[in-house]
Amino acid sequence: MASFDYSKAKDMGRFTIKTPFLRVLINIVITLIFGFVYFYVKLPAINLQDSEFYFFIGTLAVVYMALSLVTSGIKLEGGLSEYGSFVKKQCKIPAIVLVLAVIITVFGGITSWEVIRAGAYRDLITVENGDFATDVKEISYNKIPMLDSESAKRLGDRKLGELSDMVSQFEVADNYTQINFKNRPVRVTPLEYGDLIKWFNNRGAGLPAYLVIDMVTQEVDVVRLTDGIKYSPSEHFGRKLERHLRFNYPTFMFAEANFEIDEEGKPYWVCPRIVKKIGLFGGVDINGAVLVDAITGECEYFEEVPTWVDHVYNASLIMQQYDYHGTYINGFLNSIFGQKNVTVTTTGYNYIALNDDVYVYTGITSAGSDQSNVGFILCNQRTKDTKYYTVAGATEYSAMSSAEGVVQHLGYRATFPLLLNVSTKPTYFVALKDNAQLVKMYAMVNVEQYQVVATGASLAECEKNYIKLLAQNNITQEVTPIEDGVSGKIVEIRDAVIEGNTVYYLKLEGSENYYAISASDDQRAVTLNVGDVVEITYDTESDGKIKKVLSMK
Repeated sequence: MASFDYSKAKDMGRFTIKTPFLRVLINIVITLIFGFVYFYVKLPAINLQDSEFYFFIGTLAVVYMALSLVTSGIKLEGGLSEYGSFVKKQCKIPAIVLVLAVIITVFGGITSWEVIRAGAYRDLITVENGDFATDVKEISYNKIPMLDSESAKRLGDRKLGELSDMVSQFEVADNYTQINFKNRPVRVTPLEYGDLIKWFNNRGAGLPAYLVIDMVTQEVDVVRLTDGIKYSPSEHFGRKLERHLRFNYPTFMFAEANFEIDEEGKPYWVCPRIVKKIGLFGGVDINGAVLVDAITGECEYFEEVPTWVDHVYNASLIMQQYDYHGTYINGFLNSIFGQKNVTVTTTGYNYIALNDDVYVYTGITSAGSDQSNVGFILCNQRTKDTKYYTVAGATEYSAMSSAEGVVQHLGYRATFPLLLNVSTKPTYFVALKDNAQLVKMYAMVNVEQYQVVATGASLAECEKNYIKLLAQNNITQEVTPIEDGVSGKIVEIRDAVIEGNTVYYLKLEGSENYYAISASDDQRAVTLNVGDVVEITYDTESDGKIKKVLSMK
């Protein structure tokens, strides 16, 4: 093996630094400057469980060794053997650091290998059995989301186009987070800067507004802020959200941040903290979140996040963890040979609002099956509480095809289903859209018997037709609403547009209830005034203090 000898080195002119101490000092300073720039741009976590951290350290070691070669004024002619000798004499410490980084990375990968840690991957998520009819209550029309994410984005872009003071400078961010806001399913998203020049012109005031899209009424509300949003992914330098988080929490690993608003409408970024539970790099999970005030940048870590937060565990992580659970239920070998009781999630997911939380829904199918589900799961996105429901039936895409088949003459396409409880039966609810992505009809498909499909121009009509089909197919018995009557003077009238129909809410003297009647059901509702005396029959099984009017005199 050839050895390195300074006396035989070729002088490279002005780059040669004769003094060893000065040479080492310059190498260290330049390496540190490079390291700071790399850290500022790439933002690796200073965390032994982050594989990017080892790449960062290894890169610094390589940079130092390259600098040592340059500042020594050496032109190596002996190939790898001579370079090895040079490294041994001049760069022993960074070489050891580089080797250790490689060894730890390899060792961490082995200790996290699914083949030997299948049981640990299986236990990342705890799945309990649930009762669908009990856990998933039937919800009223004014709480069923009608929009999918694509339709919500179109509405958001269209709304911004109507705002002449904003459209030239800002765009709508793609971060459409579905949350419960004041007990309503909505999607929220901030604006973002159109480009670097527009950021430079508007950075002082920040982003002036965010959008709230009602998933039921399809109304888009532009919430203008007195103080603009100054911390977001579209910012630059110290106000860029990822950089702001890294310099405040240098050891934390973060999942993608979600934009949410609290019950007062104050904007926040919910930034889930990633932890690795298996070996060094495996078993990705979430342990709380950092909440960042989008306006002031104030941030606080919560191991147990406040209840108004809806989105901590994202759908892809939940589905990944269930796939581990279902695949390794009887060990790694069984997942390949025999596959007894092996189940996985189906393609796609949707969200359900339950008990003021947002749940991820996805179907479960047996290994190798793509035509039918054996059940489905609901997982709370805030707490990760997960329940499994045994319901054999069609996959979501089979249900979508079934719904499209009913309206094939119209060419409508089905959105990914939402899972509802209709007459205690699990039911796929889909919107049917035309080529312009406009919702034209609705469909309900029975999960267990996906040939049972009902459609309607409105949700009320669709449900009415569906309940009749359930009875006709002996799935349920047709239920006649239990009626009761009341009469009195109208003391208050409110109205709201739901599914394109105006619904009037009547409050009678001496009653705490509101009686809801649609103008499409009885046009006389339009002529009513405070002080009029009416006789009403209503459905006693209507939820809460709002009673559905069956007839009026």
